Amino acid sequence: MGLLSVTQLCLLLAFASGQSAGSQRPVRAEVEIEEDIYSYEPPNNGAGPLWCHGSTCLVRLANDVFASGLETIPGAKPLNNCRWMLFHRGPQGWRKVCFDGSGRTREPSPLVGFSDGRLLLSANPTLNTDPNEYSGPARPELLEFSAKDPSRPMRTLMPVWSGQPQFTEHSYRSFAADGANCELILFQNIGYTHAEWAFLDRKGRWSAQGRLKWPWGADYSKPQTIRVCYPNVALKNREVHFFGVSDIVEPNESWRAFKKQLTGRDWDYDFRRLFYTWSRDVTTGRFEPWAEIASRERTCGRIQAGDLWIDPDGRVHILWSERAIDERLRERFFPGERQRHSLHYGVIREGRVIFRRTLLAAEEGKSNERPGRGRFHVTPDNRLFVFFYVSGADTEGRSVSENRLLEILPDGSAGESVRVPLERPFTSFMTVTVRAGSAPSRILDVLGPRQGAGRTISFARIRLN
Repeated sequence: MGLLSVTQLCLLLAFASGQSAGSQRPVRAEVEIEEDIYSYEPPNNGAGPLWCHGSTCLVRLANDVFASGLETIPGAKPLNNCRWMLFHRGPQGWRKVCFDGSGRTREPSPLVGFSDGRLLLSANPTLNTDPNEYSGPARPELLEFSAKDPSRPMRTLMPVWSGQPQFTEHSYRSFAADGANCELILFQNIGYTHAEWAFLDRKGRWSAQGRLKWPWGADYSKPQTIRVCYPNVALKNREVHFFGVSDIVEPNESWRAFKKQLTGRDWDYDFRRLFYTWSRDVTTGRFEPWAEIASRERTCGRIQAGDLWIDPDGRVHILWSERAIDERLRERFFPGERQRHSLHYGVIREGRVIFRRTLLAAEEGKSNERPGRGRFHVTPDNRLFVFFYVSGADTEGRSVSENRLLEILPDGSAGESVRVPLERPFTSFMTVTVRAGSAPSRILDVLGPRQGAGRTISFARIRLN
């Protein structure tokens, strides 16, 4: 962790004080349902059904579960060649209850829910009327449904922005809700400079809006703004926490030239630096200075934001994954480096990382159990679990492809990971999350493609005992 300031040390001691791993009973994961929802054709527009993975397309409101889907419109040309669908799972299984019959869009539509039974879908339809137009302006909107009667005509909400932002089909939007307080926030990117945001309060008013400007990359050979994408966003009691990865054209000129020789493209994107910011009260419009949480800049690696949770004491728990190097560049630029795939956990307090640990790592020449994407799951008694995918091979050389679950114990240590006994593991996924307004639960709901399922999006309900 490096040298700690007195303040950081006090915060860390406060985190661990009076707490220990204790005698928490180990979790047992029981798979109750494992089923397919829909199949799709690739849109070939740079997006896909889980492209908005920082948010979620799966929401639980009491006993009702909702999933938004992405359908490729037959014969339509990219980029705006898709439409959203809404599915509901009731006692009789999954049913498509609504879809966009007239609009076209590029990206999937994330969901949030409120404790009063409202379900909201974020849409971004193109304003181009010519179906042959490749790209152009778009109009963000929210569609409100009733969980009790999702087939009832929806209500359209138009966010109120600061000024007249020029939105396009490349929204990179993030959607989060405080379900208990019936409030939400929507972020939507504008080019490479900033994200516009709009806050809907419990009275139904768009009472705050503004711009979140990206961090400045002064250490690049050509200093530039660092666009932050695929973030995990949380809203709680009007605090907002924003945690995402750099997404800019390769800033290292030598690496960019070498990549062009390999790909033939003038561009390649950087996903190597992890950033965090927060607002104490979003209605003030102020966000704190950006903090860099992790970096794989030195060896051209890769980072993905995984999840974020605000605990009852105000600590912010974060999850992310790392790949140490881009192996295409190793022989020429860093031949002595070894590959490493890892899953990481940390705790932030008042904008500072006070604790971090590696949950699982596969190191070249050692273990080859590679952790993939992970998500948090929170139970009603505030126990925190990590659901994640593992591939590769075990110490005996046997192939591994499975989902696992481990608990983050009160002192920050990790409990023993257990295999979730799914018929086919989820290789990529979203889950029901408190960041989208769903209540903590002993049921873990999962959405995504399963191994060997091709172009099919599936669902699983897992009970934690």
